[in-house]
Amino acid sequence: MGFGGISIWQLLIILLIVVMLFGTKRLKGLGSDLGDAIKGFRKSMDSGEAEKPAVEDPKGQTIDAQAHKVEEPAKKD
Repeated sequence: MGFGGISIWQLLIILLIVVMLFGTKRLKGLGSDLGDAIKGFRKSMDSGEAEKPAVEDPKGQTIDAQAHKVEEPAKKD
């Protein structure tokens, strides 16, 4: 038995049908594109962790204000 009840022979038949439908050239292109996408994703994840911006502590920058209740304007008919 293979993967989840699928035998090796069934997997080979499925692989043969996929190769016949798409061709080896197209499958090779899809595989290389997928590999490049995964490499780019990993590279961006690694560089994203290294370049985290430091949070600046704004010292001496406070706002001095008071809150006022705003009355709604009277509706015009």
